[in-house]
Amino acid sequence: MAKRDYYEVLGVSKDASPDEIKKAYRKIAMANHPDTHPGDKAAEERFKEASEAYEVLSDPKKKQQYDTFGFGGLGSDGGGFQQGFADFSDIFGSGGFSDIFGSFFSGGGSRRGAQYHGTPGQSLRYDLTIDFLDAVHGVKKEISFSHKVKCSACSGTGGTGRKTCPTCGGTGRIQQGGGFFSITKTCPSCHGTGSILEKPCATCRGTGLERKTERLSVNIPAGVDTGSRLTLRGKGDAGENGGPDGDLVIFITVRDDKYFFRDGQDVYLQIPISITQAALGAELYVPTIDGGQIKVTVAPNTESGRLLRVKGKGFPAVNSTERGNMFIRLHVQTPKHISLKARKMLKDLSMELGETDHPEPMDYEA
Repeated sequence: MAKRDYYEVLGVSKDASPDEIKKAYRKIAMANHPDTHPGDKAAEERFKEASEAYEVLSDPKKKQQYDTFGFGGLGSDGGGFQQGFADFSDIFGSGGFSDIFGSFFSGGGSRRGAQYHGTPGQSLRYDLTIDFLDAVHGVKKEISFSHKVKCSACSGTGGTGRKTCPTCGGTGRIQQGGGFFSITKTCPSCHGTGSILEKPCATCRGTGLERKTERLSVNIPAGVDTGSRLTLRGKGDAGENGGPDGDLVIFITVRDDKYFFRDGQDVYLQIPISITQAALGAELYVPTIDGGQIKVTVAPNTESGRLLRVKGKGFPAVNSTERGNMFIRLHVQTPKHISLKARKMLKDLSMELGETDHPEPMDYEA
C-alpha cells in the first residue's frame, strides 16, 4: 500500500509553521494513542503514521529533503517510524502524555472551545507511463486530470447569508456526556465550520467546490525509475472552508527496453561475439543508452558470459551529475550455417588444437 503524503497525514499545508505541525500531530496522537485504544489496530496505525510524518516534518533538514524529493529524499527507509516518541513532554507539555486525559474530563481540557481551521483538500494520484529513453534523458509530458476547485459561481463561499451556527455557537465543536466524563465532537449541524448558510449556492450546493478538468505540462527529470513519484503541491482537490489544497502525486512507470536492462543506476546489455572473436580477441562498437556508440576491447580467449564494465555510461541519478555504469555481457555464438570451406578449416583447427572425444570432467558452475 502506497504511503500517504506527510502533509496530508497531519492535515497541514506545506507552509505550516513548526508550531502548527506540532499542534496537528498532538491532536492526532491524542485521539489515537495505543494507551487510550488498547487492541485497536486501526488507531495504532494512525498513531504510527502521524508519528512518522511528525518525525520528518519537525526536522528542518528532513523536511527540506522531503519537500524537494518526496519519500526518495529520505533514504532507503523513506523516513520511517523509528523512535516512536516515547518521551511526550515536548509534544504534550511538561506533564507528558498524562495531560491528554484532561481533554476528556468536564471542566478541563485544551480541546474545549477549539476553533475550526477548515478541511484539507484530498491529494490525488496520477499514473504516468514513459518510455525507457525518456527516463534516460528526461521529458516534458502533457497530462490531463480532474480535481475539485473553488466554485466559480460563489467564489468558494458556498452561498450567501452565512451566520453563526446556533448549535455550537460558532466553535464547530460540541460536548457530549456530562458529569465525570465528556467528549468533544464535530458539530453535526455545521459539520465543524462554525457557521451555516441561509442560501446555499445552486452550482455547488453549498460546498464551495466544483469539479474541473485541467491540463498541465510536467517536467520529468532524467534518471526516474518505475515507482518514482513527483509531487505537485496544491494541485489536488481544493480545501474547504479555508483548509489547505491537496497535492497531485504522479506515480511513474518506465517501459522496458528491448535490449537494455536496468538495475538501479546501472544498465546491462548482452552482445553476441563469434568463436573466432572470442579466441583471438576483437574491438567492437556497441550502442549506449545515450544513443551513441562506444568501442570496447574483447580480450583473447574470452569465455561466454564475461562482463565488461564501462564506467559512467549507466543511468543518471535524479537531479545529479552522478551516473551508474554499463555492463556488457559477451555471449559466444556458434555459427548456425557453415560452408564446406569453413567446415574444413574448423576440422583442421580441431586437429591443430588436439581436441579429444574423451573430455575430462571439470568443476560444475551453476
